[in-house]
Amino acid sequence: MKTPEPHTQLTGEIGTDRAIIMGDPARVDTIGKLMEGVKEWAYNREYKSIVGEYKGQRILAMSTGIGAPSAGIGIEELHNVGIHYVVRVGSAGAMQKGIGLGELIVAEGAVREDGLSKRYVPEIYPAVPSYALLNLAHKYAPQAVYGIIRSHDGFYTDDNADDEAFWSKKGIVGSDMESGVLMVIGRLRGMETLSILNNVVLYQGNLSEGVNSLVSGEELVAKGEKASLLAALDILSDKSLEAGA
Repeated sequence: MKTPEPHTQLTGEIGTDRAIIMGDPARVDTIGKLMEGVKEWAYNREYKSIVGEYKGQRILAMSTGIGAPSAGIGIEELHNVGIHYVVRVGSAGAMQKGIGLGELIVAEGAVREDGLSKRYVPEIYPAVPSYALLNLAHKYAPQAVYGIIRSHDGFYTDDNADDEAFWSKKGIVGSDMESGVLMVIGRLRGMETLSILNNVVLYQGNLSEGVNSLVSGEELVAKGEKASLLAALDILSDKSLEAGA
């Protein structure tokens, strides 16, 4: 057996080139209930992983914790063990009015306000998803909101409301903390990536109430979480990806 990756404890023995990542380790348990033949792989720090099958396709599911630094480590170690396709299934805050709780937001690109991705390449380098995966998202999640999102590093900065108002006026549809670094590292490492986000906070709504509704399993948010997980599973099990990398 090869030496496991230091943080995720993954090895090439996972036997797949496809992964779904999420911030919350608890969401790994949730997606496990939608898969067959699930095997627990590892749980080290924020990185909890399982391997299972969905529609005959072997898929890894792994948590990455909160923010770009921990997500970046996870993505690099996924690449090291042969993962080519990565779909992030996370939560987001809406940046436009009219996007309801539990609605899915699919990122067509990301404003890079995180710190880590700038250590890889200058901000002028775009953060964009895989065309193949984005095309499949339209197939499996046609009802989602599609647009550019904002990836940032924190909720509690003094000027956060001003930042959100600025980007909302520019048409940004949602915000998260990991999609930008996923897309940047993915492109640099030759991986195909996508982010499907479940809206847990209404635009100009209460952050604490929104995040707490996610924790407590509030009905609309829980429904959106399941829809996002199923969309990711459907995308990664689609026969059009069989040619692979």
